[in-house]
Amino acid sequence: MIAPRTALVWHERMMWHDTGSGVSELPAGGWLEPGEHSENPATKRRFKNLLDATGLTDRLLLLRPEPASPEALMRVHPEEYLTRIKELSSGRGGDAGSESPFGNGSYEIAQLAAGGTIAAIDAVLDGSVGNAYALVRPPGHHALADLGMGFCIFANVAVGVRHAQATRGIGRVAVVDWDVHHGNGTQAIFWEDSTVLAISLHQDGLYPSRSGLHEQVGEGVGKGATLNIPLPAGSGSGAYLAALDQVVLPALETFAPELIVIACGFDAGGLDPLGRMLLPAAAFGEMTGRLLDAADRICGGRLVASHEGGYSAGHVPFCGLAVIETLSGLSAGIEDPFAYLSRVPGQAIEPHQQAAVDAAAALVAGVPG
Repeated sequence: MIAPRTALVWHERMMWHDTGSGVSELPAGGWLEPGEHSENPATKRRFKNLLDATGLTDRLLLLRPEPASPEALMRVHPEEYLTRIKELSSGRGGDAGSESPFGNGSYEIAQLAAGGTIAAIDAVLDGSVGNAYALVRPPGHHALADLGMGFCIFANVAVGVRHAQATRGIGRVAVVDWDVHHGNGTQAIFWEDSTVLAISLHQDGLYPSRSGLHEQVGEGVGKGATLNIPLPAGSGSGAYLAALDQVVLPALETFAPELIVIACGFDAGGLDPLGRMLLPAAAFGEMTGRLLDAADRICGGRLVASHEGGYSAGHVPFCGLAVIETLSGLSAGIEDPFAYLSRVPGQAIEPHQQAAVDAAAALVAGVPG
């Protein structure tokens, strides 16, 4: 039997993270009917269900993560922050800081999410698989060291990166974040760090406001190791692939990381309610393929993806499937029911979108070599 090329990290307990109705914080008086919070289990569970139903799960190395230890978390988050989240979690829950509600038990669940990213990284660094996908929840790329933001409690990717550096002898790591929202937490954590290249492709001006601008490039020894590609709303495959080819890949070649981690959000998908981009599922597969090729050239194929946002319960599973198929080299043998998005007007890159890519490309010269 051929050993699996790709690991999938999954734990049902992560789907039990309780974000409430998503209504109580909105200025809607008493007239907004309660429903589900945007960050609910549906997209992640349906992604895993699709892998199960098509038989792909059985052809991957399925990993059950352990919770990230306090020591691992404290490489990024101060002890006081962990204590506050743990205390709230032991009661009725609360908010990790800003738009990050959680209920009873979510401290331990967030530990699992960070631990899932660590498990994916360890599997790749151990050589048991070539690459890995951590299907984790809650997400992490908005979390600051001492403040949760944007549905995120712990900075999963940052915790995983620090684990690799502290315990696995890894020096340079590149993070490529294509969630539709700016990865402000990752940026802040590595702002003055020359050992981590933090690249974010996101919708310009979406969330957080005034975050992820071209001129935000890091400070001190970290100057140049932060690279933002804010794309105009309405960008499709052409703009994203141009950003990969003209900015991300040259930056990776210059930086020469020993490990590449994708902060893998699917809310740039064309059906997402929290973004205004046009990507079809196939585009996520194409972007993954480009990074997989780059990892083969630069760092022995060591590539890990950690799940972030994505809020279309119907579309996200097919976006995720495209990534898993590309990572594993396997085919589920099914058709994407949303493939028509590839034919929607706006997929070709427009001049104003190229201008945004050009402005980011000009910054590659400042990336540490």
